[in-house]
Amino acid sequence: MIKVLFICHGNICRSTMAESVLTHLVHQLHLDNQFEIDSAATSREEIGNPPHHGTVAKLREVGIPVVAHRARQVRRAEYGDWDHIVYMDAENARGLRRIFGDDSDGKITRLLDWTDRPGDVADPWYTGNFDATYRDVLAGCTAMLEQL
Repeated sequence: MIKVLFICHGNICRSTMAESVLTHLVHQLHLDNQFEIDSAATSREEIGNPPHHGTVAKLREVGIPVVAHRARQVRRAEYGDWDHIVYMDAENARGLRRIFGDDSDGKITRLLDWTDRPGDVADPWYTGNFDATYRDVLAGCTAMLEQL
């Protein structure tokens, strides 16, 4: 079982989108029983909230089911539960260092670092551009799945 946890600031836009996209890709390949996929936030701001309406609309537009999810904050005790803890941007990396301390097992990575064009996934909460976020999330999830 490969366990993947996606991380963003609030767990309503990017990480939830990545959770839905990777879940869909895994399902298409009939690998559901080989993966555990979840998402969480570094902050507490959105705890209990459903995915952002922009994330829901974009995923529906491209025919990807939105996972049933409520925002939650990642906990220090979870570090050992996941094989891959995948964050979206530099701010998330700082938040993960605050929560976990060091990454002694080398399991924390940035999503687009799995691709041939490393960088941050822009936060659509601020940009309003869910199309660009989806393109980055799809590229990152596709590359990660190929490498796993």
